[in-house]
Amino acid sequence: MKKLFLGLAIFGAQFMFAQKVVGLKVENNQKKEQPATISKDKVNLYNDNFQKFITALQASDYKVVNEVLSDKVKEIVTEDVLKKVKEGIDANKKLDILKVGYYVTMDGTSHPNIKYKYAGDSSSKEVISAVFEEDGKLLGVLPAKKDK
Repeated sequence: MKKLFLGLAIFGAQFMFAQKVVGLKVENNQKKEQPATISKDKVNLYNDNFQKFITALQASDYKVVNEVLSDKVKEIVTEDVLKKVKEGIDANKKLDILKVGYYVTMDGTSHPNIKYKYAGDSSSKEVISAVFEEDGKLLGVLPAKKDK
């Protein structure tokens, strides 16, 4: 009887500690990277839309602001959010383009990005970043941080 239990225990132990092998296949579905340069025409379009956005924001003309915003962000952008953006941008200073490139979102897509600095600011500490769709609509604006 002991031999029978010993045999069953050894036989059962093989099934208890057995591991299932699963095949894993890695697919590389990453999109090709876009070139780091944006054409001058596109930069001018993006800059014009951003300047229109800033002008309408300072005048609290939310109808024009909604025309410039992307459909993807219109649902989440409220007047409170626009007021915070307005507070973060100094309307008395002129904005110059500091850097043009692409911003990669969390879903892996690249969007055109323009970073602005205030004219005459050599330190570039206060930088405003604007992210656009390909058609020129604004996806997001990150205002400059002010030290208080």
